[in-house]
Amino acid sequence: MFIHEHPYPPYLFKGVKKLIVGTLPPPRFSKGQLKERDVDFCYGSRDGQLWPILNKIFQLNLTFETTKEAIQERKQFLRTQRIGICDIVASAERRKIDASDLGMTNVQLRNIFTYLEEFPSVETLLFTGGNSKNGPEYFFRKLLKNHEVNYELVSNDVPRIHQFINPKTKKKIKTVSLTAPSGAANRAVGSLQLYKDLKDKNPNFNTFDFRVLQYKEHFL
Repeated sequence: MFIHEHPYPPYLFKGVKKLIVGTLPPPRFSKGQLKERDVDFCYGSRDGQLWPILNKIFQLNLTFETTKEAIQERKQFLRTQRIGICDIVASAERRKIDASDLGMTNVQLRNIFTYLEEFPSVETLLFTGGNSKNGPEYFFRKLLKNHEVNYELVSNDVPRIHQFINPKTKKKIKTVSLTAPSGAANRAVGSLQLYKDLKDKNPNFNTFDFRVLQYKEHFL
């Protein structure tokens, strides 16, 4: 059994407005066995799409390599845009050493409500995935239940939007369940009618372009 611990603490700072909330990076990040072009920071996998998506939306000209400069570029961007990162999973057990959310067992969660209390400026949680088993929204719903907090549906369109009242600060916070920035979610994207309609209009339109459109609305 492999104990998969999150290698990075939440990236939070005074004045943060939005939080990116995912689960765990690939196990190689926890084991210190990065591949060429991985960035040793949250969502730094060379196979992940979050930073390429943000790179295109904000025209960042990011470096995609295993260097301190690449890490600093990302941290500077997040601070400038007042975006933090607080993945919801602290650790999990795995029988197979891969990055599958479904492969996680005995999952230990970070109590995001503690961070929301410490950083009351947060207005939006951006989930990098939805309510499928072991996804970030799925785990957040467990925290909501434990805290007896009501979760109100605002929009059932993709990406699904909810809101809740922070029980400590009494502040209304919005959540957005973005399409996961991974290749594993491409089949789900391809089945969406909106994607099919956009693809019909432009045969060169692809699943990455779809995510760029979706993320742009909620990151800008």
